[in-house]
Amino acid sequence: MRVEVRPVSRLRGKDPVDVTAALAPVVDALCAGDVDLSRLTLVCDWIQYRSNFREVADYRAILAQAVDHAFPDSVENHDPERPDSPETGLEMAIDLRRCAEADLRSVVGGLLDEHARPGTSTRVPLGPWVAGRQSCIWGFNALYWQALSLWEQATGRDYEQALPGGESDARNAAAVRELILELFKTWDDLDARSALPPELYVVELGVGNGNQARTWLDEFVALSQAHSRDYYRRLHYIMGDYSPHVLGRALKAVAHHGDHVSALVVDATHPAVSLSFLRGKAFLVYISNVYDNLPSDEVARIGGRTYQVETRAYLPGSDAERIAQQCTAPPGKISELVDKLLRLGPELLCEAMPQHFSDTAQAVTFWRDTWAALKLQERYRPLEGLDLYQVTPDLNGELLRSQLESHGDIRVHVNNGALSSFAETLPLLHPFGRLQCHDLFLDDVRRYHSGFFGPGKYDGSVVNWVNGPLLRHIAGRAGFDVRISPFAARPSSNVKTLTAGVRE
Repeated sequence: MRVEVRPVSRLRGKDPVDVTAALAPVVDALCAGDVDLSRLTLVCDWIQYRSNFREVADYRAILAQAVDHAFPDSVENHDPERPDSPETGLEMAIDLRRCAEADLRSVVGGLLDEHARPGTSTRVPLGPWVAGRQSCIWGFNALYWQALSLWEQATGRDYEQALPGGESDARNAAAVRELILELFKTWDDLDARSALPPELYVVELGVGNGNQARTWLDEFVALSQAHSRDYYRRLHYIMGDYSPHVLGRALKAVAHHGDHVSALVVDATHPAVSLSFLRGKAFLVYISNVYDNLPSDEVARIGGRTYQVETRAYLPGSDAERIAQQCTAPPGKISELVDKLLRLGPELLCEAMPQHFSDTAQAVTFWRDTWAALKLQERYRPLEGLDLYQVTPDLNGELLRSQLESHGDIRVHVNNGALSSFAETLPLLHPFGRLQCHDLFLDDVRRYHSGFFGPGKYDGSVVNWVNGPLLRHIAGRAGFDVRISPFAARPSSNVKTLTAGVRE
């Protein structure tokens, strides 16, 4: 048996974790069971998100059969309890943050019984085993932004209040002024050579409540006047967001800037669909807290073999019974109700299924309760070859090779949605333009050995940290330089700043 303790920073300091006390009951349960200890790994994380998708303990099968890439959605690939899917090992996962709250000996013993007899599980699946980015959690994530006004009405608070500190970490007037003055310098140099285009484009993706745009534009006007520049007359500030509700609210915040501002509904994973007209024209693309909210797979290297982390969404049995009772349905029908919720939204759901939902408010309650209880079960499925794994339509898994083969056993985020977004955004930049992004970036892949980086829950949405070295890699292949640095306004923050521009 191998034991891996990842939150190493919590083993020392003012209030260190007592790993011995936490693991003793787990080891007792494992030794009392029939599991082959020679093929078992005990993995300990610290799940810092109080709302998350993991139980205090769970098991992950390490399967022997690889994904059939010709038929990735076949029953053979996703049947949860297929008897002819042999295992080469088992991983038992423990959350050290919550271990004191549970009788771990009993919990782990029950998990070993479930693993040995899958039919006895009380979990209520909400779908099949799939890659992480195909999980229904991303359907919930999309629904949150589509029907944000209903969620906020039910919770009685603005979504930004769910963020740590109650607001975005990226809004800072001093940083905005510095960025604008750097733009002025670039434009002055181009203007001196008669190379400045007549229209000056700035793009913001993920506009929040519009405060960032208002701060930026107000500072732009003030600095233009102070430095006797006429750039505001030529400025076009384009706000892009997935949520029409968010865009509408943001537009109100900058209404005093009139025709200088326009708004577009943009799929963040494929920004070029809406913004292709800006190719080579944007002097600044500003992004804040977007990449961590886009669909992501995870891949792992275990014992010299590469695996994809497959997930299956489910509700614990007691939660499924409680939620089903509230909407007058059997627990077995929860999966169907969730599927309709994600396809129709809460307003149409109550019209389509009045026998279960009397009004929109009850449908929203179902949505929120299901989301709060939602968990993810995980397992490892071997990948036959990284070149066969399609990260995005234009990128395959070969870009992961150095990370997976240079750091021993490791599990990393692929951040498929962020990679796609980033790769499509870079061509929008003017040769003297830049992309600046504030987000939860990991700047060193080795940090995956020492912490948990998602997925977690922020209110009704998903959050994953972003594998910064992957973005740096694909940018370098396209001729761009990437720098990841501490967030200047608060260097101790988990938020970091990524800056990309054409390589000089």
